[in-house]
Amino acid sequence: MRFDLVIRGGMVVDGTGAPPFRADVGLLDTSIAEVGRLDQAEAGQVIDATGLYVVPGFIDAHVHGDLMLLADPVHRAALKQGVTTYIIGQDGSAFAPASPKTLDYMRRYTAGFNGNPDWITYDWNTVAEYLARFNQTTALNVAYLIPNGNVRMEVMGLDTRAATDDELKAMRQLVREGMEAGAVGVSSGLDYIPSRYADVREIVALCEEIAPLDGVYVSHIRGYGPRAPEGVAEIAEVGRQSGAAVHISHYNGPAELLLGLVDQTRAEGIDLTFDSYPYLVGSTILGMIALPPWVQEGGIEATVERLADPKIRARLHSEWFSGGLTYGLDTITITMTANPDDQWTEGMNLVEAARQAGVSPGDMVCDLLIRSGMAVGIFGARAGDRTEEDIRTILRHPAHMAGSDGIFRGSHPHPRGWGAFARYLGYHTREKKDYDWGTAIVHLASHAARRYRLTDRGLVRPGFAADLAIFDPATICDHSTYEAGRTEAEGVRHVLVNGTLALFDGEPTGATPGRALRRGR
Repeated sequence: MRFDLVIRGGMVVDGTGAPPFRADVGLLDTSIAEVGRLDQAEAGQVIDATGLYVVPGFIDAHVHGDLMLLADPVHRAALKQGVTTYIIGQDGSAFAPASPKTLDYMRRYTAGFNGNPDWITYDWNTVAEYLARFNQTTALNVAYLIPNGNVRMEVMGLDTRAATDDELKAMRQLVREGMEAGAVGVSSGLDYIPSRYADVREIVALCEEIAPLDGVYVSHIRGYGPRAPEGVAEIAEVGRQSGAAVHISHYNGPAELLLGLVDQTRAEGIDLTFDSYPYLVGSTILGMIALPPWVQEGGIEATVERLADPKIRARLHSEWFSGGLTYGLDTITITMTANPDDQWTEGMNLVEAARQAGVSPGDMVCDLLIRSGMAVGIFGARAGDRTEEDIRTILRHPAHMAGSDGIFRGSHPHPRGWGAFARYLGYHTREKKDYDWGTAIVHLASHAARRYRLTDRGLVRPGFAADLAIFDPATICDHSTYEAGRTEAEGVRHVLVNGTLALFDGEPTGATPGRALRRGR
């Protein structure tokens, strides 16, 4: 038999949980045609994988690549880790469906984690139109979650009230259209505006649209760490009432508490899974963690106007900055700001930046947000929230899958976008033995493929799409740090996306074979 490409001499870790085994892999067009001994087979191209592992391309279950992948189609950060698919549309705040007003708001509101590149042509409105932008224009595949915040804003703007029956009917229609276009589920971000205004009744209504189509409800829940019981109880209730599968984004906190909640929920028959990233520090936008919700009502302009009001600022100093924050201001590092005059603060601790600016930390928060139009990114930590042992325990749970929560914006981003998947393999698998190699690939590839109904991804098996990563198990590791978050990983030798080499001998080829993946195909 003749193949377009044969990967010869490697050890296949096929995504089933089985240990590595010696096999060649033959490709025809965009698919895997044969796995076995292909010594006599002819091929247009042969890759020597001696001493390397051949695995299904990794699926990043939670990542903020929505706009930055369009702006940077080659996306070295992902390819250098063997990632071939992004699940985008996260946290209830993304870019379709979106009228021009909604798109403008989401671009500016989420700029601290999604970016807001001005050279993209923002000419889509529907989920179908947005997904079309990814077909053979990027190196990676994407699968899309319909953001609850977008759906809500399309129907009722930034109102803080509960939706009426007529408004729920209109929201359900938007979700139905998005699912018909191929979305894999719905997301919410219950700390972000306007998704935070959605109640259980609203989310259940949307999930009733996705449940018959095997869609997944994915949530940045309303409480993490010590508040996890509140957040898990809410998502469990959504699953219970709607019948939809449910999934918690970037689940973090004390392992004993978190995993007990997962096990209890799953024991009730609710199909609950979660993703996590292997770092102690989180990353988001400054406004979400440094301002109370009432200050942010009405959108960006209203928030900026309040922050400039001396009376409101005095109230913030007395009621909020003195102890109401989830993250202490002294734990926050500024990763990006849209205001060029403030970019000297990127990579600095917020309290130190305030000292150099000659203002209080609370005033520094307000000033940065005013001058950037709220577009400020940070990383930081809740004191005592989780330990290294918590991370290691959480990632071993069978309901877990890997997500980087990668943010590709700013001069000093969190290292997880450039290192999470390599860290799972090098640090947690090879060094700490938290996984064996077969189990690691389940958590990094096949589990997410099953969860999001990507039925031809996640396994090295004939008939499956040829999304493959080939890496050196002895050298794969992450190098990105909090001081240098854009440092690339090492150890991944080759990456194929839909049968095309996107990375060869450790360097991107420039090819853009990615496509928008639809649920169930």
